[in-house]
Parts: sequence; structure tokens; C-alpha cells
Amino acid sequence: WGRLLPKPWSPWTARTLWTSRSTACAAQMREDLKVLDPRAFIIVEVKRDEPGVLSSILKSFSDADVNITHIESRFKSFARDGPSFHIDIQGCPSDIFVQQVMKDVKVLPGVHGVSVMPEREVPWFPMNIRDLDLTCDTLDGGTALINEDHPGFTDMEYRKRREAIVAAAKSFRHGDRLPRVQYLPSETATWQAVYERLNACHEKWACKEYKEMMPQMEKYCGYAPNNIPQLEDISEFLQQRTGFTLRPISGLLSARDFLNALAFRVFYSTQYIRHHDNPFYTPEPDVCHELLGHVPLFANPAFADFSQEIGLASLAASDDDVARLASVYWFTVEFGLLREGNEAKAYGAGLLSSFGEMEWSCAAEPSQECREMGSMSSQLRPEILPLDPVRAAKQEYPITTYQPVLFCADGLQDAKHKISQFCDTLTRPFFPQYDPLTQNIRVTKAVRRAPRVSTVELQKQKQQAYFEQSEGM
Repeated sequence: WGRLLPKPWSPWTARTLWTSRSTACAAQMREDLKVLDPRAFIIVEVKRDEPGVLSSILKSFSDADVNITHIESRFKSFARDGPSFHIDIQGCPSDIFVQQVMKDVKVLPGVHGVSVMPEREVPWFPMNIRDLDLTCDTLDGGTALINEDHPGFTDMEYRKRREAIVAAAKSFRHGDRLPRVQYLPSETATWQAVYERLNACHEKWACKEYKEMMPQMEKYCGYAPNNIPQLEDISEFLQQRTGFTLRPISGLLSARDFLNALAFRVFYSTQYIRHHDNPFYTPEPDVCHELLGHVPLFANPAFADFSQEIGLASLAASDDDVARLASVYWFTVEFGLLREGNEAKAYGAGLLSSFGEMEWSCAAEPSQECREMGSMSSQLRPEILPLDPVRAAKQEYPITTYQPVLFCADGLQDAKHKISQFCDTLTRPFFPQYDPLTQNIRVTKAVRRAPRVSTVELQKQKQQAYFEQSEGM
């Protein structure tokens, strides 16, 4: 079945509006976080580039028991041949111990000057897991995807049902109990049709990690042909396995907001299901795609780790780097393959949730029916390349057909290693760390977040430009 998703980024979805009281509380919390774990930015300029000058500077910080979180050197002055050391430390510029260590460094031989610099401004990013409640702007609003091409467009009962499920997702806040949906018999029948058909495909084409995890999902999360699992049960299981949790969503998120959530080991999941008239087709992500495609592998530590790695790299990243990360996500988490012996097996959710995509990507000779279904009649099988995130970040991809090019890793650990290396090549404003105990992001530099603006309008403009360009070709 096809997936007609807005270019450029896959089934990424979101949530809802933020109340004024919650906004005030969140703002106060963010200020408290800066007070609890502050950073100061200091520039130390030296007169000459000579051995020992840096070690004497570092010794002064060490003797004062001041922790350096980031340091780099730069040459900029023609008046001196010595570098400037840009140093970030734990503490506030007004702290007595910071003022004292600056005085100590300033009188060191070879030091020209010491200055406290203002915080660098970076794009807004969530600092605490509660900040995810602010990522409320969606590309669609929750039900706008039901257009004339949608199988449920003329079914008023289906639309009303979907609006009720979306409303529950919109009212969700961090700390709330995940909403439980009482699925209708027709919805369960749709799930069963998809579940049973995909199960046969998974036996042949899913990666071993996925097949190892599905019995656990059935045992602990309620996965069964005649039962649609609840997000609450799955989220509790994942949290115990890898620390990942689920959040309900109301529509498509921008790439930045979706990836930012992964930094907190949070995955946004829909709860509504495709229309019952055609259980093997959906024009958007639904509960079948999320729970049968994405969720099982979030219980695998290596998969969870590199998913979070992509999320951490997206925090305060440039728009261009977010686009690169989104493409890497597309060719791994959505449409990734793993090498098992001489065969390619699926681990990407876009493959695992589609019997046609799985056959196309994994079968030695995809059938003519399969190729026609995916608009690939002129291509016998996909071009499968070794996973190279640098190339994947630049690789174009269609959204209304099967993928002509796919990337295959040697295993989940191999994918994790290569993605980690790729993230290290990006020009990052700081290197974030996630503290799972406080659910805060710790940064290495003294930074100031720019005011939050909606990333949805920018993405809509990019999508419109893409479609206009495609029509002109």
C-alpha cells in the first residue's frame, strides 16, 4: 500500500495547544534549570603561541575547582601571534569563584586579557521533557489529512470518530495518563487484517531483532490479531526496556519538533486507525504503522540509542542540518535494511508496516504485481547501497512510490556506530547530554535560546516549493 506523505519528512506527528498557566509554569521551570546548572563563557587571549601557556591556564581552573565544560582555540589577531581560548565553565559570571579564577588567569605570564562574554543565542530547543508540550504546531491540525483522496472522506461516522481520538491527544500534557481508546469492532477487524497479513511477511523479511521482540510485545503489551494495544501499556514496557516512552499526537509534526523529542527518548504515536474499506492502504501514518512498524524495535537498546543520537544532534541544529538528519532518519528508522547472511532484512518502520514495501525491498525477485503496486514497473528491484549516512543525508527520495534506493547496514550496532560518527561531523552549537533522572538536557556551552517560533510554516513553505518544482519538471 502507498503512503502519500507531505514532502519532505515521513510520518512525524504532534500534539496540541498550550494553556497560559502551563506556559507560565514551563517558563519558570526553564529559568530554574539555568539557575541550577549555569554556564559562563570566558575568552582568554594569550600573547604568543608557545608550549605551556594552555597548561598554566588549565591549572588555574583546576586549582580553583572550576569545571570546564568546553574549550576551543582560535587565531584572530594580527597584533599577536597567540591564540584566544574560548572556555565554557560551570557557574555564573557573577559567582565569586568565577571572578577569582579570572583574576588568577589574568596575571599568568603570557596572558594578554580575560573577558566574560554574553551567552550565544541558538535556535529554540526543549531543555526539559515538559517543553515537549510546547511543540503543539502541526502541519495538518489533526484531521486536515482527511481530504478528497482519503478513503474516509465521505464517511461522516469515521471522521467524527477520528476527531474524538484526536481531541484526546490534543488535551494530553506531560505527566498525564496516556489516553486509552475503546476501539470499535470495525476498527479491530481492520487491525486484524493488517496484523495477520504483515505477520506472514515478517516471518520472511523482518530482521531478527524485530522477530525476537514481537513475542514480548504480545506477552506484555497486548499485541494480538483481535486486540489493538494501548499506548499506555506499550509505553510502560518500553520504559522498562530502554527508557523510551510514547506520547499521543494529533497530526504531522515538523522535522525539527519530531527529532527533538527523540533526544528525550520520546516517540510520538497516533491512536486512530485507517479506514475499514481498505485496510491495506493509508495515506498517512496510523496506529498500524506506529505499533507494527516503529514500536517493537524501540525495545532494542542499539536501535533506541541511535534513534536518540539523531534526536540529540537535532537540538538547536541549523535548518540544513535538521534536513540532513531527517534524510538519515528516513533511510534508517523509516526505510532501513540490515544484512543477515546474503539477504537484506527490514528494520525500517515504513517497510515493516507495508507488505508491498517489504517484498520490494527484501525479496530476491519482487513480483510484477508488487512492482506495479509501488509504481516501479520499469525497475526490477531497488538499488541497495551499504549504509553511508553522509550519502543518505543527500539522497533524494520519492514519497508516493516505493523507494528506488535503499541503504543496508551490517547490523544495528553497525548502524548505531555510523550514525554516531555522522552526527559528530555536524557543526553543532553545543554537545547536549540527556539526564534521564531529571529528564533535562545539559549543554556544554553558555547559550541562550531564541524565542520559540513555529517551525510548521517554514516546513510548509519548503513542501510547497518542492511540489512546485516537481510540477515544473
